[in-house]
Amino acid sequence: MPVFHTKTIESILEPVAQQVSRLVILHEEAEDGNAMPDLGRPVQAVSMAVTNLVKVGKETINSSDDALLKQDMPAALQRVEGASRLLEEASAMLKQDPYSGPARKKLIEGSRGILQGTSSLLLCFDESEVRKIIRECKRVLDYLAVTEVIETMEDLVHFLKNLSPCLSKVSREVSAREKELTHQVHREILVRCLEQVKTLAPILICSMKIFIHIISQGGKGADEAAENRNYLSGRMSDELNEIIRVLQLTTYDEEEWEADQLTVLKKAQSAIESRIRTAYDWLDDGLALRGGVGEKSLRQIIEQASRLSERYLPPSQAEPMSKLAAQIVTMTDALCELRQNEKGTTPQAEVLAHSIKEKLNELRGSVASALVAADKSGTAQTAHTVAGRLEQANKWLLNPQHDDKGLGKRAIALIIHEGKKVADGLPGIHKAEILQLCEKVSNLSHQLAGFCDHRLGNSPRAQETARQLSHKLYELKNRIQQAVVSRVVEDFIDITTPLKQFTDAVLAPAGTPGRDQNFNDKTYALQTFSNRAAKTARMVAAGGSGGNKKLAEALATSASQVESLTPQLVNAGRIRMTYPDSKAADEHFENLRQQYAETMQRARALCDEATDSGDFIRTSEEQMQKHAFLCEEAIAKALPQKMVDNTASIARLANRVILVAKQESDNSEDPAFIQRVNHATDVLQNSVAPMVQDAKFVAMNINDSNAVSHWRESNRALLANVGQVRKAIVVQPDLVPPLEMSQLHINDDEQFKQIPTLQYNYTKDKVENPDLLYQELASDNELDKSIHDGEVAPPRPPLPGGDVPPPRPPPPETDDEDEMFMHAPQPNQPIMMAAHGLHQEVRQWSSKDNEIIAAAKKMAILMGRLSGLVRGEGGNKRDLIACAKAIAEASQEVTRLAKELARECTDKRIRTNLLQVCERIPTIGTQLKILSTVKATMLGAQETLPTWEELMLYGTEEDQEATDMLVGNAQNLMQSVKETVRAAECASIKIRTASGMKLRWVRRQPWYQY
Repeated sequence: MPVFHTKTIESILEPVAQQVSRLVILHEEAEDGNAMPDLGRPVQAVSMAVTNLVKVGKETINSSDDALLKQDMPAALQRVEGASRLLEEASAMLKQDPYSGPARKKLIEGSRGILQGTSSLLLCFDESEVRKIIRECKRVLDYLAVTEVIETMEDLVHFLKNLSPCLSKVSREVSAREKELTHQVHREILVRCLEQVKTLAPILICSMKIFIHIISQGGKGADEAAENRNYLSGRMSDELNEIIRVLQLTTYDEEEWEADQLTVLKKAQSAIESRIRTAYDWLDDGLALRGGVGEKSLRQIIEQASRLSERYLPPSQAEPMSKLAAQIVTMTDALCELRQNEKGTTPQAEVLAHSIKEKLNELRGSVASALVAADKSGTAQTAHTVAGRLEQANKWLLNPQHDDKGLGKRAIALIIHEGKKVADGLPGIHKAEILQLCEKVSNLSHQLAGFCDHRLGNSPRAQETARQLSHKLYELKNRIQQAVVSRVVEDFIDITTPLKQFTDAVLAPAGTPGRDQNFNDKTYALQTFSNRAAKTARMVAAGGSGGNKKLAEALATSASQVESLTPQLVNAGRIRMTYPDSKAADEHFENLRQQYAETMQRARALCDEATDSGDFIRTSEEQMQKHAFLCEEAIAKALPQKMVDNTASIARLANRVILVAKQESDNSEDPAFIQRVNHATDVLQNSVAPMVQDAKFVAMNINDSNAVSHWRESNRALLANVGQVRKAIVVQPDLVPPLEMSQLHINDDEQFKQIPTLQYNYTKDKVENPDLLYQELASDNELDKSIHDGEVAPPRPPLPGGDVPPPRPPPPETDDEDEMFMHAPQPNQPIMMAAHGLHQEVRQWSSKDNEIIAAAKKMAILMGRLSGLVRGEGGNKRDLIACAKAIAEASQEVTRLAKELARECTDKRIRTNLLQVCERIPTIGTQLKILSTVKATMLGAQETLPTWEELMLYGTEEDQEATDMLVGNAQNLMQSVKETVRAAECASIKIRTASGMKLRWVRRQPWYQY
């Protein structure tokens, strides 16, 4: 089947697919009784191109030393040659009889063979090129595997001479490959991993140098140095294994997350396979020593399997895998003991080694089976952010009687879990509020699930429960976000002091009183700070990233790096204390210190990016007011140290506000906004020092009323200036809330004149309105009842006067095509489900004066039609190709509009995000066009498309593969458009005032405003 993971393959296949689609259309017209035109010249051109292609292919086979290429490419060449012959024969037959049925059949088979054969040929060659890069990556991995046995400077020099050219070659080839890939996510992973490899390589060499230095002197710290070296070597190996895994990928799922079960299983399998050879070699060598590279590879495999069974697999798969891992651990321990006692070559040891190999193979089989089961299960996985889980929950609440396999309930359970996790770090009253809200949500969820279990999901009580649950979920989500902002403000108020104090403790001269105790204290403080910062970063990823996948995954990665790097920094510090005069020890500590500082800064920057600046400053203000109150308490009780501590906290919070404000200013291209924010920031900056100075005078003489009066005045000015910064950054929304039912009077003529439209001028804060969801959930009877209870019928309006009839009121904003989305699609309608998801996203906005919404809605409707065509619900091959072509053209239009909007957006981050998400759309649209052509050619001479059921029952493996690829592509396209719509909505709030763009984001009116 065609794959399009590189720009070269796509550029070659697209024109081929265009020509093939024309032949399919000609074939379709001939089915209607038209004569086929003379195809002699185009077929001759194709034959010449194929001859040349085959010649180049054979030369490539002869000059290559790649056994797999030599094995796979001949079959692809034969297929292309065979297809070319079919076209020639069809052309000759049609010349004699333009109505020939067998000729038309040969024509369609030849067309399919040309397209698929060319694709296979290109894939064979591309896979061969990828294997070359992977070979270089594996050479580097082989060198990293021997880092543990290098114990002299001569060995290190030799190691470096061999490693450097390999690393340079990997860097060049992976960089070139990255630029060739069409999937943006794959490109980003390769860039990130390669950057990490380049960063870690010199730090690894330095760690090896200090290890050699220590063991050559026979001094203390060898274990810590070895741990540092192994950690860095392991990190590099992991990054290279990830590069190898991504290089082999040819498809991408837009909704795939790195934390998805399937992705985790694939990574684990890749890591296990990369170490299995070394483990086998160690088992086969009866003289191999304990603690060597092979044994460590074996134990790493066991660790991977144990982690999978603990965290990612269901009990039915986890228990056997966990039991198997425990057995291998016991057997490996026994084998190590035999070898340590020089009994590694005895029959007992050999039998044990053979048994471990068998168990290892069993373990690999279990991982492979788990991977296949996860791939085939089709069970939707819960989202990885609160925003994503809320979306999944809402789908269930809108249609409780629909069986979603428990996805909505699981999503709600995870939101509750996240709420409880966030509550743990809050003070008493706030903690109690969130826990109480979690309890209410849990009870309502159980009630609704009970109704659904008894098939009462459509009952009025179930609908009312769903409405209440929706309100409480939104409330809980907002509380979680507020709590997350508080954590970011508190935990990242000062990221330099713990590291600075630890560094000072490490660099304290030998003989300093209490040096070791001070080091231990500062180590504990650093570890505590790191753990809390990592936990906060994970909370932000889940609860504060707004569903931004890229940001959430970057936060999770940073959190893991902070946690793993902290003990290594402590080890390096301990070595530096032991060898204060060693230049290698000093360089090693400085490398890891710098790495830690950069990782922590990156984690804070990502948290700041995920946190709304207005909320951040507002929360900082509240914290500053709390510290000001504690300062007043310190003054009243004459506690100078408490005064100093709280004043320092106020100053640090003010500096964080200044930092965030400068980030906002640097991120903007709006001159008025920049000037306003910079002015407010400068005023705030100038008010920090006077407040601190006045606080010092108070601390020196806490009973001096004049000093206290001056401090209060300067502190009030500081707090006022923080408020001015917030006002400069936050553009107040001009919001008009929906009218309550009690405010509506049907017989009040003036009422309709006064009803404003629900137009929102959005700030970065999205206004979440659960009442909009209620309008979806409430039945017509309930709504009628809520209006008419207790009211008499209104008087009949007077007949219109005059000769001219009054203008007809505008029709409601609906399309006839919307009828296809009136009912939720079934699980066996995957393309329609994707289209329905996009339609649900865009239907909340009016398409009037909003071209992006109009274009996205058009794409959803076209994709709905494509679903019907692919399922055989009417239409023919020509309709299928035409529909796919229309979708590709519509995708180009969405991209054009998004880029036009991005050019006028003054917010750099929002603009970059919009460009990144819309960049994928044209590529996926082109691929859809090619795949639809392939699908059409595979239907042969059938006059109508087969139904989905016929395809599942009687379709060939190739048919089903074509359908699966088409489905996956359609899902990716709809997801990309959905993300583009969301990004465009964000970008619309920051448009240049002189741009002249008119893009109105107006919520669809509730029923009572039509």
